[in-house]
Amino acid sequence: MFLLVSLLLIGIAAWGIGFGLISSLRVVGVVIAVGIFLFLIALVGLIGAVKHHQVLLFFGQLLEVGWNNTASARNDLQRNLNCCGFRSYNPNDTCLAGCAKGVGGHKCLPCAPIIGAYAGDVLRFVGGIGLFFSFTEILGVWLTYRYRNQKDPRANPSAFL
Repeated sequence: MFLLVSLLLIGIAAWGIGFGLISSLRVVGVVIAVGIFLFLIALVGLIGAVKHHQVLLFFGQLLEVGWNNTASARNDLQRNLNCCGFRSYNPNDTCLAGCAKGVGGHKCLPCAPIIGAYAGDVLRFVGGIGLFFSFTEILGVWLTYRYRNQKDPRANPSAFL
């Protein structure tokens, strides 16, 4: 099914370019990219099923479940961050956040700036951890280089090593 949908997406985008029905190449590029992505997901699932390859089947299922659950993930994100929409809020869209229901008496903010601020905090934290471990690795390399030829005082001096 995914193979047919992906080929249909790619074909419609190419047909739209060929007949000049679509003027925005960015939109066509995104549609073709989504079609190729769906095609690859379907191909991984197909190869995994034919060869009974557990890893390919696992990742195929994981991608399919992720693709199907984007709406529930979006609803969870909007509810937890108390925001609606990504770049702008449309009151006609369904939003499960408290601000859309009038709780708290404040206007709903779009989720993009809230996610950006949260991602910035997380990236700073992860970057600090990465710097800590990189400096300990550098210290380990330096200590190894510094003490590599040191002899063990308990060793037998007439031994080869």
